[in-house]
Amino acid sequence: MATLSTTNPTLSDLAKVTDPDGSISDVVEILNATNEILTDMSWMEGNLTTGHRSSIRSGLPTPTWRKLYGGVQPTKSRAVQVTDNCGMMEDYAEVDAALVGMAGDPAAFRLQEDRPHIEGMNQEFASTLFYGDESTAPEEFTGLAPRYNSLSAENGDNIINGAGSGSDNASIWLICWSPQTCHGIIPKGSKAGIQQRDLGEVTIEDADGSNGRMQAFRTHYRWDVGITVRDWRYAVRIANIDRSGLLATAATGADLNDLMHQAWTELPSTAAGRCSWYMDKSILSMLRRQTSNAVSSSTLSVDLVGGTMQTSWGGIPIRRCDALRPDEATVS
Repeated sequence: MATLSTTNPTLSDLAKVTDPDGSISDVVEILNATNEILTDMSWMEGNLTTGHRSSIRSGLPTPTWRKLYGGVQPTKSRAVQVTDNCGMMEDYAEVDAALVGMAGDPAAFRLQEDRPHIEGMNQEFASTLFYGDESTAPEEFTGLAPRYNSLSAENGDNIINGAGSGSDNASIWLICWSPQTCHGIIPKGSKAGIQQRDLGEVTIEDADGSNGRMQAFRTHYRWDVGITVRDWRYAVRIANIDRSGLLATAATGADLNDLMHQAWTELPSTAAGRCSWYMDKSILSMLRRQTSNAVSSSTLSVDLVGGTMQTSWGGIPIRRCDALRPDEATVS
């Protein structure tokens, strides 16, 4: 069996290990192309068939300053076990057999026709990554927002309050991905990424609802996935950003640069993994406008990385993520 050659594997890295024949590599590439979060996230195979159980350090041992002939009491660290479950997301794609027969490359044509289904699952994953909540939707996995939803919680220091109180609040996230901080999980013994199964040619009801029959090629897609937050210090949420109060001058409303400075300070180290900012397009646009209005020398930069233009803040890449909602409730 293949082994991981990296200590901080991406979804593509894990797919090469769990699916060495490469049968799902094309699907993983489509996922990466339509969801930048997947290029940042670290991934691990869980130690449970339903998810992953990890030990999280809840307290450090206290050393003793010893004097000559003085004794030292033995100490130990404190840890708690946390279980994160995976959700099971599925979809079926059906393509008219006549269309497949007319294609020069039937396999490539079917993948192209199935692409919207893959992208739909991708967007659903991105939304659940932030907003999934097993307490209200047991079939999902628990995302980040329910874990960072109280300013008075133990991890409340990692929630920066943007002071908004309306019904059009937004969030910016700063996340450091690694196997020791935050990472994606797949169930024990499963394959990474979306599993694709060709069910061949089948007879289905026609799409116009007339109860007729037609021949189609059917593909089944399944993605068992979840996340683990092993060290809550490596994810910071800037919550309560009132969209309606934002100004390019930052004279009133949230000063996005200032809030991001506060979030950056809460992160213990940017060297602990792959760090990225996540925000939707309207917040990213306002950040650029506020930055250009504020100072001539700023922490915002745009560079050519791997043939594409990459916007960074404080040297950390910014990912546009439209799965982030424009109508978040106030975090208090």
